[in-house]
Amino acid sequence: MAVFAISDLHLALSVDKPMDIFGNRWAGYMQRIKDMWDMKISEDDYVIIPGDISWATYLEQAFEDFTFIEGLKGKKIISKGNHDYWWTTISKLNKFLKDNNFLSISFMQNNSFKVEDCILCGTRGWKLPGDEDFDSEDKKIYLRELQRLELSLKSSPKEPGNRLIAAMHYPPFNSKGEPSQFVELMQSYNVDICIYGHLHGEGFKNAVTGIINNIDFRLVSADYLFFEPVRLA
Repeated sequence: MAVFAISDLHLALSVDKPMDIFGNRWAGYMQRIKDMWDMKISEDDYVIIPGDISWATYLEQAFEDFTFIEGLKGKKIISKGNHDYWWTTISKLNKFLKDNNFLSISFMQNNSFKVEDCILCGTRGWKLPGDEDFDSEDKKIYLRELQRLELSLKSSPKEPGNRLIAAMHYPPFNSKGEPSQFVELMQSYNVDICIYGHLHGEGFKNAVTGIINNIDFRLVSADYLFFEPVRLA
């Protein structure tokens, strides 16, 4: 059993949403996702997918994309991204999984998952103080997302020998590379690895990666990884 991650699948099996506008890496990307997944992932593995799963607007419209994900090997833990407009209440999301027999998929919001010696937690995140267009409405969402991350961290306390992995969609550093309160919160809970997505193409230059204050920060956007899930544990 291993834990992998890849974000920003941007599946579009039921909508017309070409991704090549974000660069040549996206040519034939859905087949590449499947091919790389088949190479890397076994049925016993877990894959965290932190956001921007499907271009669908409504949950029912996302059925084909979730069928695609269900058909991939391993167990998948999905959290919300800024383009996941289909995301609704957790009760409706879980009913959707049950009604369609999507047995290998779980949703992460205000909760966490214990996988052998790893604890998986996280939240979407949001724009950050210091970003050029950060306003009072963004601040409300930012503070709410901080609360969501803490709820997730609290839901499965870290024990000696466990590895704590925090998954976000938005980066926890602003566009100037400055750490946010998300970083402070993760430090206070002794997070070992923080993964995030959201950045594409030219945005890669704004990624903050590597070990900072004992946390290993990793960008896991699908195109950044050339659609190959990266192993975390």
